[in-house]
Amino acid sequence: MKRIVAVNSNCYHGFSIEEAIKGISEAGFQYIELTATKGWTEHVFPTMSFAELQRVKDLLKDAGLTPFSMSGHTNLMDTERLGDFIVNIQLAAFFGCDYIVSSIGEAHLEDNAVATNEIAAENIRGLLPTLEGHDLTLVLENHGEHSTGMIIKEIVELVDSPRVLINYDTANVIHYAGIDPITDMPGCVDLIGHLHLKDKIGGIQEWNFPALGKGEVDIPGVLTILDKAKNDSPVSIEIEFTDAGPKDLEEVNEAVRESRKYLEGLGIEV
Repeated sequence: MKRIVAVNSNCYHGFSIEEAIKGISEAGFQYIELTATKGWTEHVFPTMSFAELQRVKDLLKDAGLTPFSMSGHTNLMDTERLGDFIVNIQLAAFFGCDYIVSSIGEAHLEDNAVATNEIAAENIRGLLPTLEGHDLTLVLENHGEHSTGMIIKEIVELVDSPRVLINYDTANVIHYAGIDPITDMPGCVDLIGHLHLKDKIGGIQEWNFPALGKGEVDIPGVLTILDKAKNDSPVSIEIEFTDAGPKDLEEVNEAVRESRKYLEGLGIEV
């Protein structure tokens, strides 16, 4: 099944957006997921000047990369952070993205608030006019305490809007819950609208996310579940290495190239 295949700029955590754009483009990809995650990877961010953001936009155009989605993780359980997320939506719209990704809680900062699924859904419903106004779809990532697709499905169903779907991370479900995505995905595949295609070695809380095909995630099985459900959602490759991080920029570039070769070996057109 034909689908968008992108690379998340978060693969280049610790490196510049310029290095990410160059590496992803030279690896032969046409799509990029920009990362605007506070306190983690701020490749683009609302606090940047207009001139700087426009410069990045021009770099993407010159490199032939389409920024189709943006990781703008914010704690959606915290009403005081919703204004920050609205600005992230506006930033995603500036770059012409179709999707904005967020976890329910903060992805890489300590949560300042927790809430029930009902309150989280109510907060998200309040974002719908902004999403509609910018023609964006919010995709909620399984992460942390909300680590399975089935948990995210409950919230998406409570919101009950085509503007809010699941971003399924194929490694987070193992890392945080110890559950195989092949077991978890079928129950929520009807509401998956975007994926972080991520490999993993080891079990719960073992930070080891190598190039695609180098880990233990059944990626062909994941793609088969999508195909059987006639789900052509875009996938964004995410590589996060180990706690130590990559040894240098070339290791990141090589992992991105290896991931492309792996997918092409599965018959996926990049």
